[in-house]
Amino acid sequence: MTVHRPLVFPACNLQTCLNKNTYAPDKCSKQMRDLYVCCARMYDETNDKGESTACPLPSVTRKWLKAHP
Repeated sequence: MTVHRPLVFPACNLQTCLNKNTYAPDKCSKQMRDLYVCCARMYDETNDKGESTACPLPSVTRKWLKAHP
């Protein structure tokens, strides 16, 4: 699996926020959005073939971004 380096920072920022806020996702919405935007960019750049343990499937990523404008 190829590691998409730009994902490291958003994923770490989200994990730090969740740890700081006792895993309360509502307090980490900016970090969550940053990660999903980065995931969407990776999928766009790789024609949906990119892989990362930090990202859900391309369809889930796009659905989440559509529901959280």
